[in-house]
Amino acid sequence: MTGLSRDELAQRIASDIPDGAYVNLGIGAPTMVANYLPRDIEIILHTENGLLGMGKAPAPDLVDPDLINAGKQAVTALPGAAFFHHADSFAMMRGGHLDVCVLGAFQVSSTGDLANWSTGAPGAIPAVGGAMDLAIGAKQVFVMTDLLTKSGESKLVERCSYPLTGVGCVSRVYTERAVFNVTPEGFRVRELFDDTTHEELEHLTGLDLGEKA
Repeated sequence: MTGLSRDELAQRIASDIPDGAYVNLGIGAPTMVANYLPRDIEIILHTENGLLGMGKAPAPDLVDPDLINAGKQAVTALPGAAFFHHADSFAMMRGGHLDVCVLGAFQVSSTGDLANWSTGAPGAIPAVGGAMDLAIGAKQVFVMTDLLTKSGESKLVERCSYPLTGVGCVSRVYTERAVFNVTPEGFRVRELFDDTTHEELEHLTGLDLGEKA
């Protein structure tokens, strides 16, 4: 398949996180970003269940069952890490104290709306959870997702048809085919991967992506 692997995409996102940033990594693929953060700078990872100073995933023989992230995955704690109440963690999220959060998505609109918690299917469990607080509270929201659904529909859309997580909150979208900035004029291509072309992206998404970079 054309484009980056999940690991390569996680590494690409990690390279865009600035020194000194406080960062939350959403459940699922975004947690992979923790394994590729540059070692020569300090990036402080936050997890909404009450840990600041989270490290990468532990080796299988070093798993502590009491040390997990919000997705119940085993993590490590770096020297100086802090543990705190869930309410304090959400106060950090809602209070604008996070510089970046990386979230997955079902859809992102051209105006930066995010839909990442439900497809609206009948009987779906209403569980937007902390994604809503992260989407609105973080200074920058990076989305990590595949460009297309399994049925070939674009996840980048003019207007979301799924229930929203946040309105006008997404700063940038990272997919296996390209990186997109969300601008006042809509999506604009920041970077292409492999042999993907600007014209191909417009065909796949059905969107006007502006002039070539």
